[in-house]
Amino acid sequence: MADGLRSSLRTGIPAAAAGVLGTLAGLAAAHLTAAVTDPATSPVVSVGSTVIDLTPTPVKEWAISTFGTADKPILLGSVVAGTLVLAGIAGVLARRRFALGAGLLVLLTGLAGAAALARPTASLVDAVPAVVAAVVGVLALAVIIRPSRGPDATAAGPRLSRRDLLGVGAGALVVAVAGEWVARARTRIADITLPQAARRTRPLPAGLDERHPGITPLRTATADFYRVDTRLTLPIVDVDSWTLTIDGDVDRELTFTFDDLMRMPLEEHDITMTCVSNDVGGRYVGGARWLGVPLVRLLGQAGIRDAADQILSTDVDGFTISTPLEVATDGRNAMVVVGMNGEPLPREHGFPCRLITPGLYGFVGATKWLTRLTLTTYAERSAYWTQRDWAVDAPIKVSSRIDTPKPLARVKPGRTAIGGVAWAQTRGIKSVEVRIDGGAWQRAELGPEVNVDYWRQWYLAWEAPVGTHLLAVRATTQDGDVQSPARATPFPAGSNGIQEVTVFVE
Repeated sequence: MADGLRSSLRTGIPAAAAGVLGTLAGLAAAHLTAAVTDPATSPVVSVGSTVIDLTPTPVKEWAISTFGTADKPILLGSVVAGTLVLAGIAGVLARRRFALGAGLLVLLTGLAGAAALARPTASLVDAVPAVVAAVVGVLALAVIIRPSRGPDATAAGPRLSRRDLLGVGAGALVVAVAGEWVARARTRIADITLPQAARRTRPLPAGLDERHPGITPLRTATADFYRVDTRLTLPIVDVDSWTLTIDGDVDRELTFTFDDLMRMPLEEHDITMTCVSNDVGGRYVGGARWLGVPLVRLLGQAGIRDAADQILSTDVDGFTISTPLEVATDGRNAMVVVGMNGEPLPREHGFPCRLITPGLYGFVGATKWLTRLTLTTYAERSAYWTQRDWAVDAPIKVSSRIDTPKPLARVKPGRTAIGGVAWAQTRGIKSVEVRIDGGAWQRAELGPEVNVDYWRQWYLAWEAPVGTHLLAVRATTQDGDVQSPARATPFPAGSNGIQEVTVFVE
């Protein structure tokens, strides 16, 4: 029995490795092909995107809260790991009967092709990366398996040296990196020079973070700005052929090129954005300076008819978001944005154009990679998130956060600063209060007010005594709405509650 097991391992492990190597070669070739056509059609990405669409909302929220921005790499890694396990099985089958192993690889790539074709904007071209993966994978498997078949075959199966493994792995990595380079080269963001705004915003004042380290900077650097979306790969958008169409319940359908938008009088506005997945005390919030065209100006050119009650915005891959028409046109600085913090929008934040609607969570009013605005009704059309039972109208709730000291931090006794940020877009922050060890609420000092759409820094000087202490914070809006202590999860309309932080003074 022991000899039989050793014999099975001697033949099975190399055969499984052959299946894995063949599949890696196919996936790398497919990834490069997708970089030329559409990155979203790469087999791993298309399967992962389908998994996201089919995942129940509570599971998605658990993944975001547990893994944060690492949720996408973990999902892609899981898809790759599962694929390679099946690829190993395909290698073992191929050693016994090549057609069985090759058939399993073709089945796997066929599922990936079906996932790519299931996208809203899919065409037959989107199946090409899966076909490439199948062809290259099967050919690579045939080349590797061949030494173990025929009259000169040995019982040990394919002979795979360490050099073979490193060679195939390095080749796959080079091809994958080449695919990413091709994708970045096609966007041409570096070639774009933004015009000066016709309506400029005054420079930001010095923030409290300059005096009290640990408080979030008044402006979030673009590289540090949060990103939460369903995309596993970033779209490649050719700015020269990109257009924004306004249609639906309008007097006249209009289409704008990127140059059309750049020639319009642009406006700058400092706006804080918040993701609905942000839990109490969470980090999915950021303040930036946005450059763009007022949404109402574009809608006014198209002519708004009476029947519409929502703006259904669509991105370049057919993903949809619904925004209440009344909220988007009530005088707030809703914008079709082309710039962020003085630079063109980066790919991860919606290049070349996105929607920003102050006071609404991103899933309702911040479509990235925007290409269409359709005026319609909620009765007639529904968007991605509303189909999954998220709120239709989701105003951002008044919230506050303790940035310093950090949870479970160890602080020296004596004078220290408790500080952070608070936000209530479109209503502004009137006051922030801190409670220590369940005592009375104490009013904190506020940082400079930028505008009602922007967050407000705050701090409280504290003579910290030795011991374990519980800190809490709450904010009040300019219209008197006090942050509620009632706990609510992000689903379906945003989190709610008071953040409490335990610190140790020693």
